[in-house]
Amino acid sequence: MIGGSAEYPELWAYLESLHCGEFLSGIVAAIERFGVFVALDGSPGHPVFPGVGFISFAELSWRRFEAASDVVQVGQRVSCEFLQFDTWNLEARLSLKAMQPDPFQAFANSTAVGQKLHGQVTKLVPFGVFVRVADGVEGLVHLQDLAWTPVEDPSDVVHVGDDVVVIVTGIDRQRRTLSLARRQSSSDHRCPLHTP
Repeated sequence: MIGGSAEYPELWAYLESLHCGEFLSGIVAAIERFGVFVALDGSPGHPVFPGVGFISFAELSWRRFEAASDVVQVGQRVSCEFLQFDTWNLEARLSLKAMQPDPFQAFANSTAVGQKLHGQVTKLVPFGVFVRVADGVEGLVHLQDLAWTPVEDPSDVVHVGDDVVVIVTGIDRQRRTLSLARRQSSSDHRCPLHTP
């Protein structure tokens, strides 16, 4: 623990004055391997960190990204939603993605189970492949749903960047997960995996 209210009264009072859901603005002060620090407007200095605000990787963006620098840059002004007062680290936990509409919910509103979609393979994993079917929306095709014949390794039938046709088999709004299948997307089991 960094310190209590007696040790840092100004910082403690500032953080206690914040309310869940409140919008805060500031400048990205540092990008670390565990998250992003934000120097919030009107906040006192932090005794250890480069900013009082902190955004974890999970709260940076709805979209998949490789590095935090793909989403924000040091010196960039950002607006975030206040999530909670982290009393251990004396910081304001923030969400940048809360300021943007969730692309998954918009997708779920306009998509039904059984619907065919065109997508692009984005990642191969031992248990299947991820396919991007809309901006910011990816779904998983499990290994057993990848082809009509048994597949041991996804790379036997698809590669990253391939365009494929898939069918929606499940939409979980709460978990924001999309289940897809490839082998059910055609009545002709001999049709190739790749779209023409």
